[in-house]
Formats: sequence, structure tokens, C-alpha cells
Amino acid sequence: MALRMWASSTANALRISGGASKAQLSPAFSLSRCFSTVLEGLKYASSHEWVKHEGSVATIGITDHAQDHLGEVVFVELPEPGTAVSQSSSFGNVESVKATSDVNSPISGEVVEVNPKLSETPGLINTSPYEDGWMIKVKPSNPSDLESLLGAKEYTKFCEEEDAAH
Repeated sequence: MALRMWASSTANALRISGGASKAQLSPAFSLSRCFSTVLEGLKYASSHEWVKHEGSVATIGITDHAQDHLGEVVFVELPEPGTAVSQSSSFGNVESVKATSDVNSPISGEVVEVNPKLSETPGLINTSPYEDGWMIKVKPSNPSDLESLLGAKEYTKFCEEEDAAH
């Protein structure tokens, strides 16, 4: 069982699947299943956004699972600093070669910073969704919003069930 889990985890980390040629390493501190990376220590919304709360600021972006389903991101529309965002409400959108999708805020608060790199290089959402591809930083107005979000294991299970249903 442990060997099977190691082999599966290694294949997922290398993104190997029956002939796939993508070889991108995932961080060692992640859960990697169904070819999507889910990081421990973050909270996740069922609409596929992540939030990392540090001190008085929370960083928000879309998950690896979401960017994988979107395909190549070609444009990102984000709010201006000072804009209020509400939990489960749209704060911007992501345009890919496949579709344009709303991005919802996993928490309520005020936008204090927007990732300036995304206007020139929106593909950072594809190549680094949890690091360079973050979207906004928010000063939370209701810290209890985080309690309603999923942890890494719960989000991984949610994605597996969602993918199995499609």
C-alpha cells in the first residue's frame, strides 16, 4: 500500500499519465492527487479559490485544480485596492483559451493589494497558482469566514468527487 501511494504520488508530482509529456515538479509539502496540487496550510472554497491567512492579511488565488480545468490563462481582471469583497461573491475574472470564469472571494474584506505581475503575465496562474500567480491580498473583515472553508484533505476529496461526477 505504501509503495503504491508513493508511486502514485511520484507520478502525480511529475504529472505522468499514460503518455503525458508535462514534467513539472510539485512542492514536497503538498497533496497531489488527480493531477492537481493541493497545499497543506491553505484554506479552499468549493468554487476553487484558495486563501492563505498570515497576520492581518489574506492572500487569495485560484487553485491548481481550477487552472488545470481552465487551460492557458490569457487575461485576468482584478479589482482596485480599496475595493470591498464579499465571501462567495465575484471579485474579478480569468479568461483562458477555453472560457471566461468569475473568481469568487473565499472571505469578506478589503482588497489591500493586487498582483501587478498578472496584467503582463497572466500565465503565472498556470505555472505557479499558489506562489507567483496569487491574485489579491485582502484585509479580512470577518475572520470566522475561514472556518467555513475546506482544509487540504477535504478539498482534495471534494475535487475527486466533483471530477468523478463529470
